[in-house]
Amino acid sequence: MSRLALSDEILMTVEKPARYIGHEVNSVIKDKNAVDIRFAMCFPDVYEIGMSHLGIQILYDMFNRFEDTWCERVYSPWTDLDKIMREKNIPLFALESQEPVKDFDFLGITLQYEMCYTNILQILDLAQMPLLACDRDESYPIVIGGGPCTYNPEPIADFFDIFYIGEGETRYRELLDLYKEYKKEGKSKADFLRLVSHIPGMYVPSMYDVTYKEDGTIAAFLPKYEDVPSTVLKEIEMNVSDTYYPMKPVVPFMKVTQDRVVLEIQRGCIRGCRFCQAGQLYRPVRERDVEVLKKYAVEMLKNTGHEEISLSSLSSSDYSKLPELIDFLIEECRKKNINISLPSLRIDAFSLDVMSKVQDVRKSSLTFAPEAGSQRMRNVINKGLTEEVILNGARMAFEGGWTRVKLYFMLGLPYETNEDIEGIADLSNKIAACFFETVPKEKRREKIQIVTSTSFFIPKPFTPFQWAKMCTMDEFINKAQITKRAIGSQLNQKSIKYNWHEASVSVLEGVFARGDRKLSKVILNAYNKGCIYDSWDEYFDNEKWMQAFDEENVSIAFYTTRERDLEEIFPWDFLDCGVTKEFLKREWIKAGNEEVSLNCKLKCQGCGANRFGGGICFEERQNEG
Repeated sequence: MSRLALSDEILMTVEKPARYIGHEVNSVIKDKNAVDIRFAMCFPDVYEIGMSHLGIQILYDMFNRFEDTWCERVYSPWTDLDKIMREKNIPLFALESQEPVKDFDFLGITLQYEMCYTNILQILDLAQMPLLACDRDESYPIVIGGGPCTYNPEPIADFFDIFYIGEGETRYRELLDLYKEYKKEGKSKADFLRLVSHIPGMYVPSMYDVTYKEDGTIAAFLPKYEDVPSTVLKEIEMNVSDTYYPMKPVVPFMKVTQDRVVLEIQRGCIRGCRFCQAGQLYRPVRERDVEVLKKYAVEMLKNTGHEEISLSSLSSSDYSKLPELIDFLIEECRKKNINISLPSLRIDAFSLDVMSKVQDVRKSSLTFAPEAGSQRMRNVINKGLTEEVILNGARMAFEGGWTRVKLYFMLGLPYETNEDIEGIADLSNKIAACFFETVPKEKRREKIQIVTSTSFFIPKPFTPFQWAKMCTMDEFINKAQITKRAIGSQLNQKSIKYNWHEASVSVLEGVFARGDRKLSKVILNAYNKGCIYDSWDEYFDNEKWMQAFDEENVSIAFYTTRERDLEEIFPWDFLDCGVTKEFLKREWIKAGNEEVSLNCKLKCQGCGANRFGGGICFEERQNEG
């Protein structure tokens, strides 16, 4: 075992030292002298969160299958260790070798949510690397970002050398081979990055110039050189059944957020909810072969010792072989006392039957996500759920023995009225009433518990709502108060608990979601003021962020409360996620008209994703031909 980067003395003084020692079961140790490339894979949040992320597990497995590459893991040190590392000048290190990240060839940072942006700077700072990409010469690792936030990377463009747009299984080998050539030939970093821009899916910010109009909107976004592409198309792995998947995921020494085997059953979603970015980014829908999944499940459970397996998908109910897979897992897991977790299920007869099978002893809570309280609003967002379907699902759940229901809604949606907001309370009350109507008094072993939660709507790039204005913090708080009062006036109020998100965090997330390059200086300023772990309530400091915006003379309202013109050039328009802007415009107009679009299985909406040569619409057309 390699010498630990932290002394016993330091490890004894910090919370959860297991975060920093590495060498967990299934972690990969290689001879650093026997590889050409060292890749530090970073999740810019605490270990427990990062270790639960499937994407990193997949890439870690893929990289380490390459004989010439050693991929190691890096997470954000918690605040107690952060302070010690700065005081004692300890450089940030990777878990496997315990060696400084600054000595690696690549630092890959996954970008899962906007509120991790100051943690990116923490990573670079603790690694003792310049924060701005333009200040890092050939002696530092190439910094590359990936994940959903790369679909608008502009607010953090100044900190990165490369962004990988799309799914990581397809182009990394090409990038690594190019890097080996660059090192061998002794080319400059600028020459290397220019060549990288030729690889599909690679966005190199330094190869592009942005100009602005007087009103602050973008006038033009153009490549600096003729050989640099003007548009970057996302990378997509169409054959998800025959690609990389971690048969031996790393097993942590401590409890993490998702302490289980994760089985990704498909990518993409057919539903077309207009607020949902993932539903657009991951089109078209691609299913994993059920026999492959059975094999994965058996192997991963054997190699980890985990006591739970979870199905991962945006909409598990839409997986065509779900009944067969569930029957197999029930049989396989029953004899080993392994729990089965089934998120992202629609609440219908089939799903409840499935859940009854896997929760035949202890009924955990059920989750409904109506997202809006009125039918009108559910049509606006294209949720595809009627009140009848919701109440019928609740009725079947109560008949099946469930007594705890979680309801998820959004406040601040486009075209929302106070009546729509009050509909959240009304629907919550109707579900509670449904329990009393369905379950006779003598059979009520437990009280009904309804937990109604509201988050605040944030318009995201590559959704039909990317043109929408966002509410101010005061408007969000007012909407939450209306919801609270409306719930308090319901007949079944004692059965309903109401939770809502922090409005100031939502506003900031909204700024970064649709922001441009001008925000990099704000993020840097906020970090220098001490902002870090902004997604954690106890560390989020809105006052410091407001000061940073004021000092950099950047308007929050410009990015949030301003409704966009249909012809405005967005900061992300140079990226192509496979879904056309014309399709998104059509859906935005249909939202205003309260028109519903059918899901992909019922009718093709012409989104453009069939260009990848797969997915439901493509396959059906092929079959018809």
